[in-house]
Amino acid sequence: SADLSSFPNNKPVADFFCPSCNEEFELKSKKGKFGPKLANGSFKTKCERLAASNNPNFFLLNYHLDDLAVVNLFIVPKHFFARELIEERKPLAPTARRAGWVGSNILIGRIPESGKIHIVQNGVIRSKDAVLDEWRRTLFLRQEAPETRGWLLDVMNCIETLGKHEFTLDEVYAFDRHLGKLYPDNQNIRPKIRQQLQYLRDRGYLEFRGRGNYRLRS
Repeated sequence: SADLSSFPNNKPVADFFCPSCNEEFELKSKKGKFGPKLANGSFKTKCERLAASNNPNFFLLNYHLDDLAVVNLFIVPKHFFARELIEERKPLAPTARRAGWVGSNILIGRIPESGKIHIVQNGVIRSKDAVLDEWRRTLFLRQEAPETRGWLLDVMNCIETLGKHEFTLDEVYAFDRHLGKLYPDNQNIRPKIRQQLQYLRDRGYLEFRGRGNYRLRS
């Protein structure tokens, strides 16, 4: 492994890079826990970088100010970002210093838990092997373009919401109204759900057990 190096100040959409693998990283930190939305930079710049190979991974860090301790540090790999997860903010008011500037929010709440890989959790450093295993488990998402990744992430989120390793197709179908609200232009929600489950099965994320039964692979 190699140490991370810092980019020059004010580098758009990135703070660090790895000279070994050329991955880029952006760091966000705060005292409290992160909510469902994460304020980010320029909407235009973020959308442009989303489709680029050097789109950054995100480090999210919670700290305790009194004793200067890291409470939680987790990474969201860049393959967990899709266009649907980038929200356009309202332009700044005409009286603002950067009048008309349009920022963005990252909808952290729509990222599956498998896309939030803890390095430090509740003050405890997790093993390197566990972190790397979780990282490798979802690398198949990098094969998908950002514009087609959203459906996969949302179906993965629905599966995780069930809270169990074995589930049925009908249980995922129960999210059809929720997914319909996220994708109002799609009139074939259930066939789309089946398509995503088949993709996740083919990539080894799920195991099909027959008769509409699935199991999450560990």
